[in-house]
Amino acid sequence: MSSLTITIKPKINNTRKVLVEMDAEKLERFAADFGFFSQEFLKSLERAEKDYKKGRVQKIKNLKQLR
Repeated sequence: MSSLTITIKPKINNTRKVLVEMDAEKLERFAADFGFFSQEFLKSLERAEKDYKKGRVQKIKNLKQLR
């Protein structure tokens, strides 16, 4: 399992924004470890996009609504 170093810095002029920095190569290795480049995962993303475009997605306000 690869590690991912993330740096989070608050924006000076705006208290509601933060800057997130990470190394692109480490992010790719991290994503590969979790299978984000596998064919099954990519196909599931395509199915999710089709469902979204057809309106088969409902918005929730909190996780309690999933019960």
